[in-house]
Amino acid sequence: MTMRRLQGNILTPDGWIDGTLDFDGRIAAIAGQATDASAGDYILPGFIDLHVHGGGGRDVMDAADAVHTIARMHARHGTTSLLATTMTSPLSDLEAALRAVGAACRAPRPGGARVLGVHLEGPYINPGKLGAQPDYAHRATLEEVRRLETLAPIRLITVAPEIEGHLELVRELSQAGMRVQIGHSAGSYEDGVAALRNGAAGFTHLFNAMSTFHHRAPGMAGAALAHAEFAELIPDLLHVHPGAIRAALRSIPRLYCVTDSTAAAGMPDGEYMLGRQRVHKCMGGVRLADGTLAGSTLTMDQALRNLVGLGIDLADASRRVSTHAADFLGLPQIGRIAAGADADLVVLDRQLMLKAVYIQGEPIDIADA
Repeated sequence: MTMRRLQGNILTPDGWIDGTLDFDGRIAAIAGQATDASAGDYILPGFIDLHVHGGGGRDVMDAADAVHTIARMHARHGTTSLLATTMTSPLSDLEAALRAVGAACRAPRPGGARVLGVHLEGPYINPGKLGAQPDYAHRATLEEVRRLETLAPIRLITVAPEIEGHLELVRELSQAGMRVQIGHSAGSYEDGVAALRNGAAGFTHLFNAMSTFHHRAPGMAGAALAHAEFAELIPDLLHVHPGAIRAALRSIPRLYCVTDSTAAAGMPDGEYMLGRQRVHKCMGGVRLADGTLAGSTLTMDQALRNLVGLGIDLADASRRVSTHAADFLGLPQIGRIAAGADADLVVLDRQLMLKAVYIQGEPIDIADA
């Protein structure tokens, strides 16, 4: 593989360096001096998105080669790794989608973000907190999850812990090494604390589709704010008010950002599919016919700009669209710029607009982004 070199403000785990970065598939060397990054381009770790339903007009639940279209579209916006995220659906639909994702994991195509595996967002959720999920929720069994995992690597699974039998499942899955998030849940604060004690590792799209915070009934949101080390949040400024984002940033040490993007991401206004649901993109949002928010059109480069626009330091914002997600999955070779790490990189100008993207050292065509 060709050895390449970038020059600029390089964000390393130890801070900013003004210098050069040499890499092929991995980062070979970093040289330079500490800097305040007050001039010149920024070189950051590639973005990592653990909640991606679609993009470029395709949905993960379309199966077939949809995930490759989705991976290419998000790569053009700086996402270098992602989890293909499912919708609650009949098991036959879910199995078809997982087979397609499994094939994409085994045989990736050039030009797209790496598909690390699956985020199984349903069907193990509370039917009273579906959000935009179709009404196919059902109770989980360990046997069913293990069977689905033979089709594709399930890296992350969303579970409503208050459903009968689910607390035991959270413990079993966590002991088996799977990351479990609490989400689409009507459970109480106490249910959330119990799930964390039994191995749950985070919360799915914090504040959305979960019992809300009240000072006498803190709900799942309160359990997250009081106890979580990790949680995902959608920073499109539609799903969560900036004030709530700030509260979460102060409370959850390794809060990380996701897009929850749909087929409508990167596409014009119109009608799209989200699993078995018809959704409508208009004025930057995606909604069901009744007005319910149904995923987003967010891309990770815009997520970074939104965070910085809220006054968050760029280095901290970078960690929240990259490093913390990698750490959550236990993947130290991505999400950071360090010698020996994978050469997943983004280069941005002073306005935080993408100039270049590299995935394992290979440049991505971003001309149509």
